[in-house]
Parts: sequence; structure tokens; C-alpha cells
Amino acid sequence: MTHPASICLLRTSAIGDVTHVVPLLRTLQQAWPQTSLTWIVGKLERKLVGDLPGVEFITFDKAAGWDGMRAVHAALRGRRFDALLQMQVAMRSNLLSLRIRATRRIGYDRARAKDLHGLVINERIPARSGEHVLDAIGSFCEPLGLQQTTVRWDIPIPDEAHAWAADQLPGDTPTLLVSPTSSHVLRNWRPERYAAVMDHVASRGWRVALIGGSSATERAMADAVLATCRHQPLDLTGKDTLKKLMALFTRAQLLLGPDSGPMHMANSVGTRVLGLHAASNPDRSGPYSDRRWCVNKYDAAARKYLGKPASEIPWGSKIEKPGVMDLIGVDDVIERYETAARNLQLP
Repeated sequence: MTHPASICLLRTSAIGDVTHVVPLLRTLQQAWPQTSLTWIVGKLERKLVGDLPGVEFITFDKAAGWDGMRAVHAALRGRRFDALLQMQVAMRSNLLSLRIRATRRIGYDRARAKDLHGLVINERIPARSGEHVLDAIGSFCEPLGLQQTTVRWDIPIPDEAHAWAADQLPGDTPTLLVSPTSSHVLRNWRPERYAAVMDHVASRGWRVALIGGSSATERAMADAVLATCRHQPLDLTGKDTLKKLMALFTRAQLLLGPDSGPMHMANSVGTRVLGLHAASNPDRSGPYSDRRWCVNKYDAAARKYLGKPASEIPWGSKIEKPGVMDLIGVDDVIERYETAARNLQLP
């Protein structure tokens, strides 16, 4: 099969979904090393993946509005791609894609398309239900004649990030990282419940560190957790960058947190994830490689809030209702932690 000369990938956000694009990129690079790859990515997200070798990155600053779109279009002026992989269905991304010239414009199947997505594409990925988000993104190579048969990330982590992480988490003490805040507020667990689990883990001789970004929301959550902890954890909230966070994950045995970007970043470096799932389905958006350590109350949420089991609601439905995360008890999380610790053969 003749390889395409050029492919443009459009997935600008969010952190977790951008992480899911990397295995697709690796598949394309392995099959067609001669193909020129251009990735239009968000400003924040580029800080995570923008040093992947062999890829041209064009930044889309969504905060800049129309000026952000014009900057992307200016960077692509006069160019035409053999294929555009339009992997984001939001209206803003559909509008952004309109002036990206490509012979083949590949997008989602009709069931997963929205916001006029069908008007900006001329081909669709296979229509499937029950897929993890990473597998759905991986299927964008199928119209091109490829299959994503392996999943590989290898996102670069600079030496200075590893050195910083080693300073924060020295030695080989078993470590639990806690990332308590999702950008979706209704996916967040109660601070006092995080504190109870963290106290239990600390009592077992593990090192516990609280992580998160520098936003006011994340700082407030961290402060609320710290206020109810009996064993004060290491507080790294707001102190890392995305690369430093990746380095921290390589030094931890377990990450605790809701469905959010850090979950997928940790999974990409092989760290076990104790994910908290009630508002979202872990089989669709949980840690891709290993979901054994997650607490899954998604079916209970569907029965309570929608009146039917998860098997009878549309795949990918979010159950972001007030109180939904209260379905996850402290004992549920401690049981998963204990099981993971035994599996790791750690105290």
C-alpha cells in the first residue's frame, strides 16, 4: 500500500484524550516512517506531547477565540494534506477544521458525531459501541488501511523532570499519589473521604503525596483534604509541570483520583491507578491498561439516577449528578488499595 505523503491530526484537548492519541501516532510512524505528520494540539496539551520526535506541532490557543483559529489557518496557508484525522467533535474543533485542506477528511461514525461534525468530514471510522476512548481514537487509522495492534506511549520525560521528582520522592518508599480534582466538579470525591484513605495508607508505612495544578479550585480542594488529614501528606499541589508530573508517576506505585487527565498520564508510564468511577464508565474512560484497581460504581449510579442498569443506557453516558460520587465509600477504596498492595507484594 502506498503511504500517504502527509497526515494532519486534529485533537486539541483535553489532557487525557491527547494522551490517547499518542498510540495512534506511534502506529502511523511505525507503518509509514516517511509520512509527514502534523498535529494541531491545544496550548496546554502541547506542553505534554510537543516534544514527541518526528511530528510537527501547531498550537491552537482556544482562549484566543477567533484569533486562535486564524493563527492555525495562517500556519497552514498553502498546504494540503492527504488525510485529516478529525478526532474532536466539539463545534469549535469542527469550525477549526473547515479551512484545513485535505483530500480525505476522516471523522467519527454517526452515533458519535455531534455539532455538525458530519459536514466537515467525507469518511467515517467504523461504527462500534462498547469501545474504550483510546481504541476509538486508534480506529482512525483503519480507513487508511492500518490497524492499531499495539499500544505504546513513550512520552519523553526530560532528565531535569526526573531529577526534580527524585528530590520530592527520594528513595524507594512505597508511594501513593493523590490527585483529587477533576475539571468536572461532579466527578470529585469528598475531601474528608480522601483524607480517611490517605491516613489509612500512611498508617501502613506508605509515603503519601497530594498533587494537582495551580488553579484556585485545585488549591481549595487540596486545602480541604489537608484540613482533615491526621497524618499530613507531602503537598506538591501547584508545584509541578506536566513533565514533572509524569516523572512523579514513574516513582509512585499507585495513583488515587477521579476520571481526569492525571489518571491517563499515570497509566501511560505504567503506574497503577485506583480510579474513582461513578459519574463515568471506567470501561470507556478509565485507565486503559489495567482497571483492576478502580472502584466502579457506574452501574449503581445508573440504577439510582437513571432507573436502569448501565447495560441499558447509551455507551458513554455521563451520570454527572449531585451526590453521585457519594456512592463510593471509604471502605471501597481501602479494599482496592489493600488488594493493589498485596499484588505489588508491598506492606
